[in-house]
Amino acid sequence: MRFPFLAVALSSAVMTLGAMPPVTAQIPFLPTVQLPTNRSSESDTRIVSRWVYLDGRRLFQVAAPRTNISERLQQIERNLADISQAYLEDPNAKLDVKISNSGPSPIISVNGLYLMTVTSEDANLRQAPSSEAAANVIAQGLEDELKQARQERQTQYLIRQGAIAGATGVVMILLSWGVYSWERRSKKHLLMPALPSSSEAKPITTQLTQQQHQHLQEVKRRLSQLAQTTIWGGGTYFILGLFPYTRPLQILIISAAQIPLGLGVVVVGTYMAVRLSYALIDRFTTALINSRSLITPETSERLQLRVSTVSNVSKGIVTFAWMGVGILLSLTTLGVNIAPILAGAGLVGVAVSLASQNLIKDAINGFLIIMEDQYAIGDVINVGDVGGLVENLNWRMTQLRDAEGRLITIPNSEIKIVANLSSRWSRADLTIPVAYDTDIDQALKLIETVALEMDQDPQWQHRIVETPQVLGVDHFGDRGLNIRVWIKTQPLKQWDVAREYRRRLKIAFDHAGISIPLPQQAIWVNDFQLQKSVLDGKGN
Repeated sequence: MRFPFLAVALSSAVMTLGAMPPVTAQIPFLPTVQLPTNRSSESDTRIVSRWVYLDGRRLFQVAAPRTNISERLQQIERNLADISQAYLEDPNAKLDVKISNSGPSPIISVNGLYLMTVTSEDANLRQAPSSEAAANVIAQGLEDELKQARQERQTQYLIRQGAIAGATGVVMILLSWGVYSWERRSKKHLLMPALPSSSEAKPITTQLTQQQHQHLQEVKRRLSQLAQTTIWGGGTYFILGLFPYTRPLQILIISAAQIPLGLGVVVVGTYMAVRLSYALIDRFTTALINSRSLITPETSERLQLRVSTVSNVSKGIVTFAWMGVGILLSLTTLGVNIAPILAGAGLVGVAVSLASQNLIKDAINGFLIIMEDQYAIGDVINVGDVGGLVENLNWRMTQLRDAEGRLITIPNSEIKIVANLSSRWSRADLTIPVAYDTDIDQALKLIETVALEMDQDPQWQHRIVETPQVLGVDHFGDRGLNIRVWIKTQPLKQWDVAREYRRRLKIAFDHAGISIPLPQQAIWVNDFQLQKSVLDGKGN
């Protein structure tokens, strides 16, 4: 049979990995490998320890000075490979583990083949009273492991382990199908969220609810992927550990994938934490906006805009915080000592603050804009020569979308004077021109009537917050008389109200026979000059 030879070859390959340091926690019968650490401070004479493996299981530890540990470990592994090959290939071979105390240090041999010399460092490692006591412990463990290795290669044992592997495969398939079904049900549920009715739904709360469901869907999708990876990866790892021929592959897998796997877990965990934090912020924001104790008809729209702005800024802060935690965890996974990094963070912060004063000014001004509620996302503002709808606001910048669709980015430190056109309430300021020959009292009465009718219209009365005011004749223009009208509206509704009012007023003017004047110009001609020009035209 080739299986014993294959087992010995795999055992030899695994034992060459014995120089890798162990971890403190492990699956009972599966070895793990410790992450590399920074050893620049270790001296060459420092005593270190390494594990010797047999069939992928820890056999015993050896100790030696740091400069000699690799050479000693390799020698023991070669001797153990020869011993295990001779013993396992011969089914009739007897196992004879002997300890020789003829020299200064006890010597362990198996079936007449030399294995190792037990040193005082090995005794100190096991806290044994003497090298002889340490040699007895090693010999007893070696004898038990070699007997178990032979037993695991028996046909009956392999059949039983094969049955366990088959059952494990079936369980993996069932668990994977269950996770897949759960993901599909969750996806269908999240694609059809329960939204409030159209009469009660608010644009901001609807948007926040949709964002919350999107974040939760992303978290569940990542959880499903992580669960599938854990099921198949963990199940495969477990199956490899059932057989002595494949168990050494566990060390190869864990030694090659431990650091990438740790970094992957940190990255996925950080991403899921960010998404889950977004969902919680949206959930809290929606609850705050819908709270009847805080929302009143006078403050509803404004508070919604402000809460939405604070929500977006909070998401930026949460993202920055989780990314910092993820970077620190990644450095820890790579074995980097982060204590000096944390200690030097203060000095780095001072240096960055001196080199990035504009960024600090942007952050301070952005903080004041948000806290003082100068404007929020969804407001229409004018800043200097530009203006538009606020699409994005954070501590560093403000982004506006103007009437032509251009996205304008303004650093917060550059915002000195801002005109908010939609803070708490707005006003439609209308100037109505009428001809000079119009009955002014009739025109004023008609303008007021149209405004009051529009205020009573159910379609528009919720947008108009106060009774419209007809202020009267504002001034005499070159086209006629200008009558001024004020209509107080909800934020951002002044343009809609003004357009509808002009349409209704034009229809009312047409029915009443009142015309909107055209530009007029009077020309005065001197009669004497006119007569003289006529006579000159006849040749006189």
